Amino acid sequence: MSRPVNIKGQMLQYHGRSDRHSKIACWGIMFDLLRTSELLQSHVESGKVVFGINHTMKDFVHDKKKNLDLVLCRPKADAPPPRKPQTLKSLAEKYEIKLTSAQQTQLDALPELKQSPVGNVLAALEAKACMTEHGKAGPRLYDELNSSHQIVHGHSSKALSIGFVMVNASETFYSPTNAHNPGPNVHRQPTAMEKAIATVAGLPRRSGPGEQGYDGLGIVVVDMINDGVTPVELVTAPPAPAPDDVLHYDSMLQRVAHEYDAAFKNI
Repeated sequence: MSRPVNIKGQMLQYHGRSDRHSKIACWGIMFDLLRTSELLQSHVESGKVVFGINHTMKDFVHDKKKNLDLVLCRPKADAPPPRKPQTLKSLAEKYEIKLTSAQQTQLDALPELKQSPVGNVLAALEAKACMTEHGKAGPRLYDELNSSHQIVHGHSSKALSIGFVMVNASETFYSPTNAHNPGPNVHRQPTAMEKAIATVAGLPRRSGPGEQGYDGLGIVVVDMINDGVTPVELVTAPPAPAPDDVLHYDSMLQRVAHEYDAAFKNI
């Protein structure tokens, strides 16, 4: 959980023109991945693996570029560290992420994952949200996510590409970009979120190097009115992915941890 974002005096849980939601989602995935993979923990503890934020990756084949929200990587040789390097723990404070006492204890017990100049990328995270105007946002959402894994694997076929999407199940949504309409957008639910989920489910997924698609892909459904007051609730009932669905968050996490352990055991 995190505090609402303040943009031009408006206290909101979500703002489409802010990247705060993607940063927090990537932080959560990195925290959970580090808890899940003992190999990753050992790599972090020994300094073999660090992270980079908003890292630009270039597709070797087509010379396309894209900024990835967060990457796990090898530290760049002979590169000076950032003037004010972040850690997983300091980012939690910077983003004002509210953890339970149990989660804070787990974070404190983990090895310190540090920010550093990016060397070889091992895993790249891309987080998106579909909160309102689901039908209109669908094609852009697909294109942005589809280009992400293509550029990651065009850069390195061995790197893991991880996609995460948050979909809104609320029937109404207060959008801060509605300058001429102070009232909420109205969603035809569950049709709107079903279409958004189907869009994400249609993205290619791969089973190993040499193929095109995501190595891990997850969807989380929430009920968010976005009025700055009503709490955001997690939706687990259909059409949200069930625990045995490959697009369930836990399934994504377990798969990525397994793929990491298999691909990078000898670094």
